[in-house]
Amino acid sequence: MKNIVSIFIFLILVISFSACNSLTHLRLKDAKTEDVKGTFTLILYGGRYPNDIETVAILDLEEDQYTFEPYAPEFDYKVKNGIPAKEALNEATDFISHHYAFHSTQLGRITDNKGNTLGYELRPLYMPLEFGTMDVLDINYRTKNNKVIVTIRLTSSVERMLYDGNILQDSGR
Repeated sequence: MKNIVSIFIFLILVISFSACNSLTHLRLKDAKTEDVKGTFTLILYGGRYPNDIETVAILDLEEDQYTFEPYAPEFDYKVKNGIPAKEALNEATDFISHHYAFHSTQLGRITDNKGNTLGYELRPLYMPLEFGTMDVLDINYRTKNNKVIVTIRLTSSVERMLYDGNILQDSGR
């Protein structure tokens, strides 16, 4: 009986390890607007309400084998296909710059382990006194098969600050 349990546990560990191993995390490197060339699928995440700080624009290069997919409900983002680089950057900048504490943008190049460009990320940076930091987003890119799965959330410190602020506001203090 102990051998069967041991074999069962071993198989579960092997299956779990191989499932985790099939995910490859991607890198984000600094980029300049003149580096952005080609045609893109533009993914506009967030903007659900006027003061939404959890916004980002992802430019998915259409010339490669990968498609980007936010790990979020479809109502949290919009997708536009076949957008030229300059137009995609302009629309992305306009989309992420609506918050009253918006300060500037940060452009990053999303690359695989071999240095191939898969797309770009344009994120907002905010006035540091508003949220305690300029960069409020924690974004993770990983590949599985031919998809780039994008997980987007607020950093834990900003999330705590906003949540604690809402508790104080709701309690009437």
